[in-house]
Amino acid sequence: MFTGIIEELGEVVAIEPGADSSRIMVRGEVTTADPAHGASIAVNGACLTVTDREAKGGVVTFDVMAESLRRTVLGDLAVGDAVNLERAMVLGARLDGHLVQGHVDGTATIVERRPGDRWEEVRLAIDPALAPFVVEKGSICLDGVSLTLTVAGDDHVEVALIPTTMELTTLGRKGVGDRVNVEVDILGKYVQRMLALDPKDPR
Repeated sequence: MFTGIIEELGEVVAIEPGADSSRIMVRGEVTTADPAHGASIAVNGACLTVTDREAKGGVVTFDVMAESLRRTVLGDLAVGDAVNLERAMVLGARLDGHLVQGHVDGTATIVERRPGDRWEEVRLAIDPALAPFVVEKGSICLDGVSLTLTVAGDDHVEVALIPTTMELTTLGRKGVGDRVNVEVDILGKYVQRMLALDPKDPR
């Protein structure tokens, strides 16, 4: 479980593509300093498992399976790209963002950026299938960043990025046409599932 508060920007240092999987090596300082084998780190919002770690250099390796490559934008990464990194949350710590599983629901494409005085409003096209799970002033996770929705439409959403978000995450570098990972609020998914169930069906 994560919070959507990015700890640092890492760098992709190597990619080893397979037939239906990929090995991605990422360098960082804080998040990759001493993770145990099997530890979870959110990379652009996707929960990945550490499968190898260099003793020095702060480089960790992740095995990314076909499902993750299909559902996320991890397959678009190239060597040298920056990635948002967050370690799994510690139970009992402050929850400054919102509850994020690191289970990406789909992707969104940036269609417009409108600069303000010290912020930017960003409009993204989303899969209409995700629209029921987004509400104005609700939470959404974009590339691992916990954000508040300012607009929630049937096929689009809008968020406002403050200077800190633009400086410390990859969202400040994304342009029109770029894709990002999307995780909607887990509460909405459970509510929809429960409402769809037949109360007379024990399943």
